[in-house]
Amino acid sequence: MIERMGLLAEVEAARTRNDSITLLREGRRPLTVQTKDLLSGITTRHVEIMRGTLAALLHERTRDDVDYRFGTVIEAVDGITAALSDGTTIEADLIVGADGLHSGVRRMVFGPEREYRHFLGAYLAVYTLPDVLGTGPTVAAFTAPGVAATVYPTLTPGVSRALFLVRTPTEVPREPAAIRALIGDRLGRQAEPVLDHFGTAGDLYFDDISQIRMNSWSTDRVTLVGDAGYGPGPAVGGGTSLAAAGAYVLAGELERDRAGALRRYESRLAGPVRHSRDIGPSVLNAIVPRDRAQVWVTAQATRLIPHLPGAVRRRLTSFGGGPAAMLDGLTV
Repeated sequence: MIERMGLLAEVEAARTRNDSITLLREGRRPLTVQTKDLLSGITTRHVEIMRGTLAALLHERTRDDVDYRFGTVIEAVDGITAALSDGTTIEADLIVGADGLHSGVRRMVFGPEREYRHFLGAYLAVYTLPDVLGTGPTVAAFTAPGVAATVYPTLTPGVSRALFLVRTPTEVPREPAAIRALIGDRLGRQAEPVLDHFGTAGDLYFDDISQIRMNSWSTDRVTLVGDAGYGPGPAVGGGTSLAAAGAYVLAGELERDRAGALRRYESRLAGPVRHSRDIGPSVLNAIVPRDRAQVWVTAQATRLIPHLPGAVRRRLTSFGGGPAAMLDGLTV
């Protein structure tokens, strides 16, 4: 999608330089693997870019054609009338909810979140911190039973970002202290320098890893795009790609013929959306160890992957087909 928009060169220029990952093991020698080796089973065209950087590029390309209203959300929908939080109303031909997992548009038009949300048994936490590990341009990774963590460099020298995936059989309070306790109890001393910044980070983001599963995500004048209506779950592979593809298909169908556009949009996305529902659990099972035996297996796989034949490496890192296969059946 980015290439068709003419933005590929800018996106590649702004990509992160996270070209290697080092698995840190308490009391053991670290293991380093090239990122391209871990991603070879997913895609040969992987480009990692910070969300804010991508959003800035998209805004720059479209700001002369789009009426952007930052800090404003839809507070009520009545037919084709949207009431905004800045006190204004818009008479719209079509309302598109692209407002994420906890979509307000979905709630107002399709009903409560509880009717569609399926918890996958894990939580996500992300925040910015200084390079307390001294790993510089290398991504640092930790694993422990129930936890997978990475600390990766940003485009600002000396500044890193931490990402934690934490398994839990039941939902816990969506409060920072609850998630911090889960992580600290499992990772132990090796992560203490990183976790010391958990409670003080000004940009802490945390949420449950869930999927929204809807049989239909459109009405006559309202539709949903991305995690608002479908997606594998935050941070577990392919959600951004599926959202971008969905937006592209929707735009194409609207341009082609407004009559039946939403029906065709849903029909063309149906296969990838069904596939996406298997990705989140598959990725969580692969990268977040359930027990110490899987922690050991993860370390051995990290050691072996660079030395395996390309075909074997691609199979082992494909997550059962994963994000790339999810979009294989979609023609744009």
